[in-house]
Amino acid sequence: TFFRFACFGGTFVLIDSGVLYLLEYLPGFNAYIARVFSYTAAMSTGYVLNRYFTFHHIDKGRALLDELIRFFSVHALGGVLNFGVFALVVFFGEQADLPRFWNAVIPLIGVWVGGLVGMTFNFLFSSKFVFNER
Repeated sequence: TFFRFACFGGTFVLIDSGVLYLLEYLPGFNAYIARVFSYTAAMSTGYVLNRYFTFHHIDKGRALLDELIRFFSVHALGGVLNFGVFALVVFFGEQADLPRFWNAVIPLIGVWVGGLVGMTFNFLFSSKFVFNER
């Protein structure tokens, strides 16, 4: 189950990173604002993938809306943790006098490091509170 969760986590990161980089270069967006939107887009996709592929074998016995609220609640907390790590990486990257290449890569590094921390949190709590048997 964790392997499937991690594989879909890779999809989550691709969506998160892609939307982040698309939005970051639009007027009115910076890395922090763009990340809120990119994480939300990735989280929505993650719910569908995890509900129907990762945890499909568990008879949850709860209504879809209840499960969706639980999923978004757990992943919102994981997202806060993820975003905090992301913000630290971006902040310290901006403070460092790095070559131009690294300035462009720092948000991506933040997404990956934050993603690993958030994924671990999300898996533990999703399997315990969202996709568990009643």
